[in-house]
Amino acid sequence: MTLQTLSIDLSARRIATITLNRPDRGNAFDQAMLNELGESLTALGNDDAARIVVLRGAGKHFCTGADLAARGPNAQGQPPRPTKHSLRDVLAILDGLPKPTVAAVHGGAIGGGAGLVTCCDVAIATDAAFFSVPEVRVGMPPFGIMPFMIRAIGHRAFRRYGLSGERITATDALRLGLVHQLCDAATLEATVGRIADELLHGAPHALRALKAAAAHHASPNLDAILAQAVPPQDPKSAEAEEGIASFREKRKPNWYPQ
Repeated sequence: MTLQTLSIDLSARRIATITLNRPDRGNAFDQAMLNELGESLTALGNDDAARIVVLRGAGKHFCTGADLAARGPNAQGQPPRPTKHSLRDVLAILDGLPKPTVAAVHGGAIGGGAGLVTCCDVAIATDAAFFSVPEVRVGMPPFGIMPFMIRAIGHRAFRRYGLSGERITATDALRLGLVHQLCDAATLEATVGRIADELLHGAPHALRALKAAAAHHASPNLDAILAQAVPPQDPKSAEAEEGIASFREKRKPNWYPQ
């Protein structure tokens, strides 16, 4: 498969690194990226040559969520991308991958980007990284990432940050359990390498069995997440259209009292 939105590297030590590679868009995902992520993660999960999967972003940010510009007027007249994987599909594949996964986070991890972090076994972030779940600010509740986020940070914390959409600092992300460890930007590579080395000490089949068994004890577990219907979202609702327009035009939406 020729990749347009990702790059994948497999090291001699069998560490596969997936780099989200739309730096000019803050690694915001469009349908092409979701399709490529879903297929690449599935392939790596089935490839014995890969022992560990590291997820990171090129450029300034880890992942700034959905590419709202792709839903705006600029996208009109362009043929739609075939939908192979929804965001929830990709999160479920990443969450259920039968080998250890590590998120290496710098810059912003926003919306679905934060969702990707919650689905990795280990999350390392720089002390300048930041997170948010701002979907309600553009009129679209974060149904796709909600169960994964609630499982990671808890129901009460998700209510605060999901309702407010406010920025979560790296320090608060560590306190909430959204990430496991902080480091400065200069040592991110070395920190991820050290964690990967620790994971390589585990026997591959034992790691697979541990992840499969642990998944049943998670609340909610992946089976429950996938069994639950996602409430329909209408990106052409009045609120969503106004929210996306205000984001694109860098102004407050009309529901915000001046």
